[in-house]
Amino acid sequence: MYPPAEPLQTEVFARLPESLHLTDQPSTWLAARHVKMHSFLEGPSFDREGNLWCVDLAHGRILRVDPAGNFEVMVSYEGEPNGLKIHRDGRVFVADHLHGLMLLDPEARTIRPYLQTVQREGLKGLNDLFFASNGDLYFTDQGESALENPTGRVFRLRADGKTVDLLMDGLAGPNGLVLNKAENVLYVAITHDNAIYALRLEPGGAMKKASRFIQLSGSTAGPDGMALDEAGNLAIVHAQAGTVWLFSPLGEPLYRIRSCAGLRTTNVAYGGPDRRTLYITEAEQGVILRARLPQPGKPMYSHTN
Repeated sequence: MYPPAEPLQTEVFARLPESLHLTDQPSTWLAARHVKMHSFLEGPSFDREGNLWCVDLAHGRILRVDPAGNFEVMVSYEGEPNGLKIHRDGRVFVADHLHGLMLLDPEARTIRPYLQTVQREGLKGLNDLFFASNGDLYFTDQGESALENPTGRVFRLRADGKTVDLLMDGLAGPNGLVLNKAENVLYVAITHDNAIYALRLEPGGAMKKASRFIQLSGSTAGPDGMALDEAGNLAIVHAQAGTVWLFSPLGEPLYRIRSCAGLRTTNVAYGGPDRRTLYITEAEQGVILRARLPQPGKPMYSHTN
């Protein structure tokens, strides 16, 4: 239907040092999946000083990587952090599968629950989050949803910190999410449908007429984290395929960015002096990859909204 996506290569920007490997440490998240890993990197986001924050989902750690690629453990706690975004005021928000929406204080290096229930009901298990320019926070409540259990949900926490809107439910693994340039369409990665859904937002904020924007194929998983550039191009991580796809605003494949490390690519963030370098977390080897995009135009969102 479309010409093949142009291939782009990656390089390793940073590698989790052996001193931070936790291969023999018990992990309920790993035990449930019958695997043994020293870490599971996810949720990359840049702060205003150029540091790249990410999470270790397997062992409940929040990590910070300086511009030279050096890792530092900022917080370690009994949780399952999956997504991370930094508010414009410096607060660090974390989507935690066990505890809900968490708030991290980077100065005190403490983390606490911020939102654990919606309308007096518990959350299934948060996956990822995204800030709109007005401060509204969109997040996915994935839980254990899949094709045989389509119970995942997408919520919006208004900037007032109190009002929570349910935008869509009945989803098979809602994962990464990002707004389009006009902020009237919310793209949501539906991992177990191997697709990206487009949730159209009315002026008042209500969701109307969701559609399937992109249908991927292959891999035993599906789309994971996403990021948008200033031109409206959508970067989509294809989990367990060692790939990040870049699609135009019309859904046309532009580039296929291949991992030079393992196949467990998880999430992406734009960075670099001109914000044209894509940074990719890869969980199999515990590395952060980067790829220089020839596409002109810096990303619209640098994850510090």
